[in-house]
Amino acid sequence: MVHVRSTHVDDPKYKDSEQHWLNAVSDPEPLESTLEQLKQQFPKEEAALLKGQEMVEILAPLKLDAESLLAALYMPLLEAGKLDLDKLNGKQSKTLVVLLRNVQQMQSIGDLQHFQHGQPDGGQIDNVRRMLLSMVEDVRAVLIKLAERICYLREVKKADEETRVLAAKECAEIYAPLANRLGIGQLKWELEDISFRYLHPNTYKTIAKRLHERRTDREQYIDNFVSELQNALRQQGIDADVYGRPKHIYSIWRKMQKKHLQFDQLFDIRAVRILTHNLKDCYAALGVVHSRWRHIASEFDDYVATPKPNGYQSIHTVVIGPEHKNVEIQIRSHDMHDDAELGVAAHWMYKEGASAGKRHGFEDKIAWLRKLLAWHEDMAGSETLVDEIRSQVFEDRVYVFTPKGEVVDLPMGSTPLDFAYYIHSQVGHKCIGAKIDGRIVPFTYQLQNGDRVEILTQKNAQPRRDWLNPQLGYLHSSRARAKVHTYFKKEDREKNLQAGKELLENELQKHQLHVQDASKAVGRFNVPTLDDLLAAIGAGDVRLHQVVNFLKPQETEVEKVERLTKRRKAKQSPKTPKSDVTVEGIGNLMMHFANCCEPLPGEPITGFITQGRGVSVHHRDCDQLTHLLHQHPERGIEVSWSGHSKQEYRASLRVSALDRNGLLHDITSVLSNEKAAVAQMDSESDAQSQSATVVLTLTVKDSDALSRIMDRLRQVHGVEQIQRITLKH
Repeated sequence: MVHVRSTHVDDPKYKDSEQHWLNAVSDPEPLESTLEQLKQQFPKEEAALLKGQEMVEILAPLKLDAESLLAALYMPLLEAGKLDLDKLNGKQSKTLVVLLRNVQQMQSIGDLQHFQHGQPDGGQIDNVRRMLLSMVEDVRAVLIKLAERICYLREVKKADEETRVLAAKECAEIYAPLANRLGIGQLKWELEDISFRYLHPNTYKTIAKRLHERRTDREQYIDNFVSELQNALRQQGIDADVYGRPKHIYSIWRKMQKKHLQFDQLFDIRAVRILTHNLKDCYAALGVVHSRWRHIASEFDDYVATPKPNGYQSIHTVVIGPEHKNVEIQIRSHDMHDDAELGVAAHWMYKEGASAGKRHGFEDKIAWLRKLLAWHEDMAGSETLVDEIRSQVFEDRVYVFTPKGEVVDLPMGSTPLDFAYYIHSQVGHKCIGAKIDGRIVPFTYQLQNGDRVEILTQKNAQPRRDWLNPQLGYLHSSRARAKVHTYFKKEDREKNLQAGKELLENELQKHQLHVQDASKAVGRFNVPTLDDLLAAIGAGDVRLHQVVNFLKPQETEVEKVERLTKRRKAKQSPKTPKSDVTVEGIGNLMMHFANCCEPLPGEPITGFITQGRGVSVHHRDCDQLTHLLHQHPERGIEVSWSGHSKQEYRASLRVSALDRNGLLHDITSVLSNEKAAVAQMDSESDAQSQSATVVLTLTVKDSDALSRIMDRLRQVHGVEQIQRITLKH
């Protein structure tokens, strides 16, 4: 037996009615004949066929075409693995097969729920992209998938609690917001109410019980109010339909949470809807309502002049009706009502006709989907696409204006920088300030509905790395953060590419090889091009000696003998002078390196003759040396590096960076790749400024080695400054 559902169609003619699955279908014959064929073909799949009928029942009031309803009938069999789409090609139209495939791909949107924790892999991201493509290619796939989810929610009614909660959570977090974003109020309400019933059963039952207790009184009150209002409108020559509007339990609970109201404070609110034939009558009806009853100013909203993000248009007002009871009234035209209840489905029938130019809702929502799909090209990493989908579909939105008066739709919480990057990447990169309604505001200012935003730019301006720190509040949208991340990634790539090229070139020269020879190693190290390999070497992601060992010719037995002979002779050669520093014109002097500046081989040095400790060697720019020479200029002496340094020297660095997870790991990875010996490491973080300071004491051979390490550390994400310092010993 077909499951009979109480219709969710929000219209008086459907109120409390029970419909057969084909009652709302204009031409039922193709569906009936198809069902009979499927029953003969799949006699054991009664449950799937019943689900298909129920999906048709849900979708038929949305006024979809026959092809969409046929797809809904086939869909449960396809999901059960009983239907082969390749075999349908001969029997059904190609468009029907494509539509069924698109509905299949819509399953990927459920993956978004699992992205809340951890990073999505490449396969998941590809699924989401395919899902978006299917949405853009044929929006009917979205509607069919929403109907399937409603059926699934009903199926799990008697399942175990875990199954119900998981299903409800997915629909409440993913599908209901999507239905809302596409303006499909009918499906949205049902998804929300059933999900709410499973997720908060006690609260749902309490509200339902309270509503039922007062149902008779409320209905009598509404009937009297509707009759009085209808007569008042008729007297003013306004042709309109007036009826009591159903109150959805989820919307009641949400209003209680939003306005911090108790049950008793809320249940007295009655709901009435006025449907007119044109926009002029909407405002005329509003005038009649406000002239007859006193309205509550704080509860008045004109969504006709300023539509909601999903295109919803209606006038909302609350008046103090008879018996001093509040009555909530919605006023809209029949077209607005279709848009509110059916969303994109309301426009499906107009997409080919002459009326298409007058209907913007459908085109606007499809444009939104296309824009969302195109944005993945701006994303620096896979996970950012998912974040952007979430922000676009599942979060509240804020509407702001450009200086020219154009409306820009952004996620709630967006800043002027988010706005700048929305306009264009270069506008964001060159941004130096912002004005809201003519006054200067900080970058961390959160945009409000109706703000007029003006971006101030400068030709030579560049993004700052601290914009990427979420704790500082400069950027809210993942799209803007991705663009800044891409900027720095590109900038760092150029540096890494040059550094990697120089390093590899120097090493390959020892083996009579050229940089171009490294093309052979591209496949070995899993990079697409030679430039990518060089950039990876420069960044430390690929070790230089591994590449060189792969490229250099294999050593012959004769070469091995020669190398070992040379090594033996080198051991037998006279020892080099012990000291790394020579004094001009003098030998065999006792020398030591000053602790105040810790000079390294390769740096300019000057000697100072001490009393009893020989010559103290300082960096030529050492402040302590300057002070000593000022007092005793005659003790200065020229010294130089001998050029055969064998020992290692200590050098200390202070690294200032944005505090983040993995910072120390990245720093130590650089040191490991450079084979730098770490004698000491201290780190300190400041929660208030979200900054970190790392002090390193390294053992290096010369100044070139230290400079190379400092260059690599500067390329670490978040590092702002590196200073050479001297620690007290």
